[in-house]
Amino acid sequence: MYETFLLLAGGLLILIVCGDFLVQGASALAARYGLSPLLIALTIVAFGTSAPELLVSVRAALAGAPGIALGNVVGSNVANILLILGIPALIAPIACAGRTVPHNMIVMMAASVLLIALCFAGPLAFWQGVLLVGLLAAYLVYSGWDARKNPYCAETDSCSGPRPEQPTDAFCDTQGVSTHDLPHGDIDPPNLSRRVIAFKIIIGIAGLPLGARFVVDGGIDIAELFGVSDAVIGLSLIAVGTSLPELATSVMAVFRRNDDMVVGNIIGSNIMNILAILGITAIIAPISIPQDFLSFHLWVMLGAVVLLLPAAMMGRKIGRGTAIVFLAAYGAYLYAMFAFGHMPPAT
Repeated sequence: MYETFLLLAGGLLILIVCGDFLVQGASALAARYGLSPLLIALTIVAFGTSAPELLVSVRAALAGAPGIALGNVVGSNVANILLILGIPALIAPIACAGRTVPHNMIVMMAASVLLIALCFAGPLAFWQGVLLVGLLAAYLVYSGWDARKNPYCAETDSCSGPRPEQPTDAFCDTQGVSTHDLPHGDIDPPNLSRRVIAFKIIIGIAGLPLGARFVVDGGIDIAELFGVSDAVIGLSLIAVGTSLPELATSVMAVFRRNDDMVVGNIIGSNIMNILAILGITAIIAPISIPQDFLSFHLWVMLGAVVLLLPAAMMGRKIGRGTAIVFLAAYGAYLYAMFAFGHMPPAT
């Protein structure tokens, strides 16, 4: 039993470390060859930070564990709002005041509703994956266009004011465009030597598949050991584990009083989870939909989005009272999941 938990924990650790290595190395490489911070944020960082979840879902789908493949995304989206946003809001109130928060929130709501509709229509297969990836491409193109049209610079503290002569800590690129308000927050590509860049990229590429294999194999073993469905493990242990980078980012952003990054990180991650991870996974291998997702888990995910909707759309703060509600809701969700999860995997 201990070996199984060590396998899962070791796999999650490998995913987190190697995913971070890949993002750092690839970002530094892109910056060294003159790519703008905007392009780095929209491509390398957006996909690099989602690489652990992507490989876990692909591995699970190929291994015949649809509960883990789908649960990894649905559980991460629930945890991102109720847990990953709830914990930082206990430290200090978080303002949902970023310029792009409302329309990114609408995109997240639309993506969540679309996922539910696709799941009720049947398995997520090749053409459903193509649809999701196509919508992802449109979203990234729109985000890039919007960022260029409305540059953000710290000296003006606005998205449409005059551009300062020198870039500030909002990290404006050569065209005055900032990554401050993009889907995955801001990014400062590290200044690394070629050898260090190569080392980080190689470690990241080699380690991610290994970590994904450990996580999926460990999750399946734990599900069999405790007599729960693989969906329960995917929705809880694996989902929270692969969301740890978002938690670390959000907590550090709160201490730095960068509220936009906290909210943007959560919303952007949830959009990427649905459109990128499930889209690419469905193209590689079909994902069957367990019945408990149709009757329960997908609706919890949508409910979490609805809880965040008023604050995000109206620019309100998420205070400690709201944070307690979020965390209590997540605790109730975990209790209900484990209390009623002692059943064989649905087919």
